[in-house]
Amino acid sequence: MIIPRQPLTIAERLYLPAILNGFKVTIRHFFKKKVTLQYPEQRPAIPPGYRGAPYLVRDQEGHTKCVSCQLCEFVCPPKAIKITPPGPEDAPADRPNAEKMPREFEINMLRCIFCGFCQEVCPEEAIFLMQDYSLIGTNRREMIFNKEKLLSLGGTHQDRIQKWKQKAEEAKQQESFPVKT
Repeated sequence: MIIPRQPLTIAERLYLPAILNGFKVTIRHFFKKKVTLQYPEQRPAIPPGYRGAPYLVRDQEGHTKCVSCQLCEFVCPPKAIKITPPGPEDAPADRPNAEKMPREFEINMLRCIFCGFCQEVCPEEAIFLMQDYSLIGTNRREMIFNKEKLLSLGGTHQDRIQKWKQKAEEAKQQESFPVKT
């Protein structure tokens, strides 16, 4: 089926309707309120539910809450998280009841897609997502966040349960009242 093409009018050949429509858009935006922000001083409001970069938190006693279960490493779609679990020689002397704390914990922020799966899967609530959107680095090495940097971003998280403290108290009670068999 052949469809005959309609010939252009003089106005269409001169592009006058397109030019006038462009002027209408320009004039309409000319009188609107400006939305430009002076970035370092002014920051836009972050919407609720924003998923930023992940970070690690400490408990009230200053210890990392991560027990290197490696669930976040396994669930990470781009494989941006790398956890090195501790060996037997890495058991902390001041916290004998701690299961295990990671020897190394790295997140490659260049690979991270900010999906939030790591926060959802963490059983110890050791990973949270930042409400900041500006990740700055001058080279690739600076964008690989190690455990110390992630903990410094996270700060201290108030834990309602205090599992380690309860386990230490239970161990003290068992030592003071041994069970006779």
